[in-house]
Amino acid sequence: MNTLIAVAIAPCGTGDELSAEVAEVIKVIRASGLPHRTTSMFTEIEGEWDDVMRVVKDAAFVLAKKGIRTEVVLKADIRPGFTNMIDSKINKVNEILGE
Repeated sequence: MNTLIAVAIAPCGTGDELSAEVAEVIKVIRASGLPHRTTSMFTEIEGEWDDVMRVVKDAAFVLAKKGIRTEVVLKADIRPGFTNMIDSKINKVNEILGE
């Protein structure tokens, strides 16, 4: 079942600057081959439910396996019969706005 998720995976208690640890997480997501988009707060990933959840687990555990307390915030949109939601949702809004 195609699923679009927004996920934030971040270390807890490692200091004020988290970019090095977040980069490790993003490296795992990019290596997955699934469609994804990273913004300043979340990364969106689209694919079959099991594939997306496997990537979330692998990305979170890259930090946890180092003994780093890891926080995961996840929102999922499961929409049977739809694909490419990562782009089509934005395109629909842009069309309405005349962009």
